[in-house]
Amino acid sequence: MVKKNTSSASRRTDIVSAAIEVFAEIGYYRATTAQVAERAAISQPYVYRFFTKESLLVEALEVSWQRIETAFRQVLESASPDTLERGFIEAYEGILAAHGSEILLQMQAQTIREEAVRKTMQEGMSRVKRLVLNAFEEAEMEDAERRTSDFLARGMLCNVSMAIGLPDLMLKK
Repeated sequence: MVKKNTSSASRRTDIVSAAIEVFAEIGYYRATTAQVAERAAISQPYVYRFFTKESLLVEALEVSWQRIETAFRQVLESASPDTLERGFIEAYEGILAAHGSEILLQMQAQTIREEAVRKTMQEGMSRVKRLVLNAFEEAEMEDAERRTSDFLARGMLCNVSMAIGLPDLMLKK
């Protein structure tokens, strides 16, 4: 059950948190806004005060992308060029452990064809790619473009590993 807040902004956050859980557990197409409302301990009409089902998914995805960007920016504040990639890996592993539902939601969204969802996924992945590429270039890493692609590909493999419960897929560096 999502913790109940009282302000309008907090209630929006509660709704998005509930949607992340519900959509990740049973899938976006099978989930209903009634199930999200129940998880958030509010009425379904209150959900519609803020969101349609699609806009709720888009907001939930944006939360997940922002979490990754924030974690990676925190790494940039303290990492040296030698520890940068390891810092990104550890930050992402922390997200997988603490916010696995958000990653499951992103994985599902990769197959959703609605334009708003595709756009959110494209923009989120592009922002993360740019952040990592810029960091690798500023650290003067050799072949920063290839290393960025490899890093993102490893992240996708980590997602699959977490989703199917097969930790042997995780590559250790």
